[in-house]
Amino acid sequence: MNIKDVINVIEEIAPLAYAEDFDNVGLLVGNHDTKVTNVLVTLDTLESIVDEAIEKDCNLIISFHPIVFSGLKRFNGNNYVEKVVMKAIKNDIAIYAMHTALDNSINGVNDRICQQLGLENRKILIPKKGVIKKLTTYVPTKDLDEVRTALFKAGAGNIGNYDECSFTVEGTGTFKGNDESKPVIGQKGITHFEAETQLGVTFPKHIEGQVINALLKAHPYEEVAYEVVSLDNTYQHLGMGMIGELPVAMPEKAFLELLKQKMNVSVIKHSVLLGKPIKNVAVLGGSGSFAIENAKRAGADVFVTADMKYHQFYQAEGQLVIADIGHYESEQFTKNLLVEHLSKKIHNFAIILSEVNTNPIKYS
Repeated sequence: MNIKDVINVIEEIAPLAYAEDFDNVGLLVGNHDTKVTNVLVTLDTLESIVDEAIEKDCNLIISFHPIVFSGLKRFNGNNYVEKVVMKAIKNDIAIYAMHTALDNSINGVNDRICQQLGLENRKILIPKKGVIKKLTTYVPTKDLDEVRTALFKAGAGNIGNYDECSFTVEGTGTFKGNDESKPVIGQKGITHFEAETQLGVTFPKHIEGQVINALLKAHPYEEVAYEVVSLDNTYQHLGMGMIGELPVAMPEKAFLELLKQKMNVSVIKHSVLLGKPIKNVAVLGGSGSFAIENAKRAGADVFVTADMKYHQFYQAEGQLVIADIGHYESEQFTKNLLVEHLSKKIHNFAIILSEVNTNPIKYS
């Protein structure tokens, strides 16, 4: 297998099309066509991680966080980012990162936190908008089943409650072709249209290319007229954060102890306790201050996240408890998630979980 094959497996759960616009994701170092020896999976890519990859004969590092976030103008080894990239290139080691693409996945970072805490009835906290697309085209009625089946096989036509729909438009017409035309019906150069059916299918935006390719291959016309538009509907299977329920409500202090145990943390920063039982738990791995209001509106009793600033704890406003467990701590099980997924799909080489703790924050 080459690097591109491994990337395809990762993008089954974290398509890069759903990474945030500010992010820098994908293959940051290396070539897609390189044959893979072994894969090292980590949360961050540091020099110590590159050294570990060298030691374990891994020529591909799968990192949650991108080592290159903003543009690099020179490679002099003057900072840790330049040093990492230079060492990786020198040792023919590729680096791939998916970051917010996995944050937005329903089976990603936040789902793993929910699993650790044993939350039930989980759903996305902030569902994404503008990621559902609709394709509309006209197909000769006699070819409808073939075209529709091809689109379905490409992944279109089944997104939650947004299903394929069609209706028939009766009519005839002609299309003037040229000497190279291959008419569907009629003499060379002139195609006669009989009854057509308008076909509409919805699909997530990351498969737009394969849906259009399927349409063009299956459609009998040489020139296929179609329209693709983005829908404003929110997509309930994609977005930031999650909210779920504890099997049994518990006191706040008991929940904080559970949180310490399950997330392997020794200390938690939190807002004022409210003396209310905890049942509904919202989570967002990494920096989550932007989702405080979403957690409130969702009816969360507690919001588990990281990187809260002093004044942001005030935004709890007596409606919920904000619990900051630390950035690394909130995302630490992400690399386990990736190893599990890759190991189920790939058996040609080793998928290795990094043993290096890359947390830059220490507690005394």
